[in-house]
Amino acid sequence: QVQLVASGGGLVQAGGSLRLSCTASGRTFSTYTMGWFRQAPGSEREFVAGMNPSGGWIAYADSVKGRFTISRDNAKNTVYLQMNSLKPEDTAVYVCAASRVLTTTTQMYNYWGQGTQVTVSS
Repeated sequence: QVQLVASGGGLVQAGGSLRLSCTASGRTFSTYTMGWFRQAPGSEREFVAGMNPSGGWIAYADSVKGRFTISRDNAKNTVYLQMNSLKPEDTAVYVCAASRVLTTTTQMYNYWGQGTQVTVSS
């Protein structure tokens, strides 16, 4: 069992930056692929970024490439999402998740955090 707690969301103006953190319980964090997803009101949950345990595989949604950076610190059981050049369309609840396999597919993620709200004003 893995419990995930996300933090770092908030209100920011367009063009600004935020750094999200997601800390996991348990001793198996370093074996999981970690992903960030987001869900805006009235929209489906969508994949944002993912990283495998070693960091050798990283994937981004096209909409955030070049602006967002995922990273992880296995010693701290934490995955981060650095978000730069934020746009109003980035407004959503951001959720971290853990998967036993290397994937960008929502249904393949086994454990989910509670989410943190990111609001970007124009």
